Amino acid sequence: MRLVKDREKRLREYLKEARLAAGMRQLDLAESLGRPQSFVAKFESGERKLDFIEVLDVCDVIGLDPCVLTNELSK
Repeated sequence: MRLVKDREKRLREYLKEARLAAGMRQLDLAESLGRPQSFVAKFESGERKLDFIEVLDVCDVIGLDPCVLTNELSK
């Protein structure tokens, strides 16, 4: 179970870093997704989990190739 928690944490950190590298605020990402800013804050803090489709949507908005993300989480 620890492996799952580690990957969830790495996912959150990677998505946040990619968002920041794209020059986006939480609000920018949230608006692009049609969600409130709290949606982004909650998944970045681990309060809320993202489903697979939501991860793909976030990747699309921040310009992150989901294959790169998958490779990073597979290490």
